[in-house]
Amino acid sequence: MGYVHKPVLLDESINGLNIKEDGIYVDCTLGGGGHTEEILKRNTKGKVIGIDRDDYAIQKAAEKLSNYKNFIPVKNNFSNIDEILNELSIQKIDGIIFDLGVSSFQLDIPERGFSYNNDMPLDMRMDKSQTTTARHIVNGYEENELSRILWDYGEEKWAARIAKFIVQEREQEFIETTGQLVSIIKKAIPKQVRQEGSHPAKKTFQAIRIEVNRELEILESTVKSAVERLNKKGRICIITFHSLEDRIIKNTFAELNKDCICPSEFPKCMCDHKRKLKIITKKPITPSEEELSENRRAHSAKLRIGERV
Repeated sequence: MGYVHKPVLLDESINGLNIKEDGIYVDCTLGGGGHTEEILKRNTKGKVIGIDRDDYAIQKAAEKLSNYKNFIPVKNNFSNIDEILNELSIQKIDGIIFDLGVSSFQLDIPERGFSYNNDMPLDMRMDKSQTTTARHIVNGYEENELSRILWDYGEEKWAARIAKFIVQEREQEFIETTGQLVSIIKKAIPKQVRQEGSHPAKKTFQAIRIEVNRELEILESTVKSAVERLNKKGRICIITFHSLEDRIIKNTFAELNKDCICPSEFPKCMCDHKRKLKIITKKPITPSEEELSENRRAHSAKLRIGERV
């Protein structure tokens, strides 16, 4: 299958990294290798580590970037950033980038079960070696837990009704495919609402995918670990695709930007906490009109950049 990867906010994120030709850089979400390749073009004497938990991503990127001798692909979860760098005997890095969410090629391979546009087995695993799939969640979670996930991770206002319909349906037969799930969602959401805005299954699929891959649980701690590894003036660039991710990144950056974390009632600072991150983007960078017209997946993308102090 031919695959053309269009990284979102490519120029903005690469420029944001302030790449040195002999620096050490980490792409925590290798995906199709688009961001990594641009870093490699500018980093001829250093190292570029590309991390992904998806075997297929690692394999494809290794083929695509085989001409670059300073590229190191690593099959792992980016939450293990400390362990990964320790194994490579790397103490400090000059830049790190995260392009969060599901990668384009995962969406474009129907068998992976990420897309609501194809009728395929319910899967949604980024790492195919893990056991929990979307099928387990849809058929196994209690109604209130399903409702919570759809509300918390999908910001789906019909969460309770969709959860109720899923439970009713699975009592009749096991829900095996994305097509079955889409059909249930369409039954649960009133027709008038379905005809407005984006695909009615979009938020539910996002929520289940986040739950399958534990995407939000690892974000804050990983960002803090990554910042600890940055050299002075090293940059961290993070692209998010929905408000939940963006809120976590915004709040984590704000916390790392504080010099004092004492309670406000303290008359003077007792914590000795030192600011670790200078926020480069006071407001997130969003795609240009041109990019939005060329790449439908750029909608809702936000880029935040910080610099180690």
